[in-house]
Amino acid sequence: MVSEQLYALPGERLAALAAAMRLRGARVGIGELTAAHRALACLADPGLEDARLTLRAALCSEAADLPRFQAAFAAVFTTAHEPSASAPARKPGSVVRETLPHAGLALPGLAPASGQAAPVPAAYSDHEMLGDKDFSRYSEADERLARAQLVALARRAPRRRSRRLTATCARHGQAPDLAATVRAAVRSGGEPAVLHWRARTLRPRPVVLLLDLSGSMAPYARMLLHYAHACVAAHRPVEAFAFATRLTRITRELGDSDPARAVTRACAAAEDLGGGTRIGEALALLNRRHSRRIGRGADVVILSDGWDRGEPQRLGAELARLRRSAHRLIWLNPLAADPRFAPLARGMAAAMPHLDTLLAGNSLDSLRALADRLEAS
Repeated sequence: MVSEQLYALPGERLAALAAAMRLRGARVGIGELTAAHRALACLADPGLEDARLTLRAALCSEAADLPRFQAAFAAVFTTAHEPSASAPARKPGSVVRETLPHAGLALPGLAPASGQAAPVPAAYSDHEMLGDKDFSRYSEADERLARAQLVALARRAPRRRSRRLTATCARHGQAPDLAATVRAAVRSGGEPAVLHWRARTLRPRPVVLLLDLSGSMAPYARMLLHYAHACVAAHRPVEAFAFATRLTRITRELGDSDPARAVTRACAAAEDLGGGTRIGEALALLNRRHSRRIGRGADVVILSDGWDRGEPQRLGAELARLRRSAHRLIWLNPLAADPRFAPLARGMAAAMPHLDTLLAGNSLDSLRALADRLEAS
């Protein structure tokens, strides 16, 4: 019977199906595999079509997984992989007691040409694999997977206390709300039975992103632009600038809802893209032309490797001026991911005395560290 064939080798057969889906791009882990075992155990005497529909519901998490599942199911549940007639059939109720593998499986039918069974992971996470992967080694598929994490990181905004007082539910706020107390007293016969209070609330703190788009930053510029786009699209007070030999405001270009189109527009706006680096001149233009736009008390984040062709004295002077108006000055340097890194370049040596924090800017983990630091305000 078909049901006997389905349950003859439950662990190996379902693991082979999950592995075949992963080879086709689906994200199938140990949770989905466990759900598939339990779903099959609920079927009294399933036919092949019943089993297919059940497994499709358990293993597919998005519409793109449907054709992957269909191809994997056809590849695994064929006569070439059917067990022999002498193989003992297992009862459906015993499937839930199967011990699922935690490391890997030697999958029948998926061995390499040498005849050796290849261990295939039973579960993994694309996001964990991308966490510490250097942006310079990203493929197009990695970029697509990383965008969701960039959006989540961009929503983690710094906050500061507002100067204005608003009504609060706390029993004792910072100041009594006399108007609200009188209005409540009118409803209770003139007796102020309930005192109302006002307190300061939290509001988003402005963030200024300065992206180095010079030639030395080319391996990292695209992913950092995607992060800047996610920050601008999060509808929080963010100003984005690009610089190489001069400064260009790209906030409007990054406001496009489509990430790829926004990055393309930002690169087109930066006419000095891929050129040399003059950080001091770019900061001078920021301090004098855009000081009112960025205001005071913003978190300024510079994403650059620190290689500067300008005068280090001017860079230090402009950073000192920017530091007096900024709440924090954070520098993300992709080279700082190397444990042997030392700020020996002229630009970094001139910048270090004025920085609050120096972080690596080469991976999702480094941007996660930036989000943690911004939220700690």
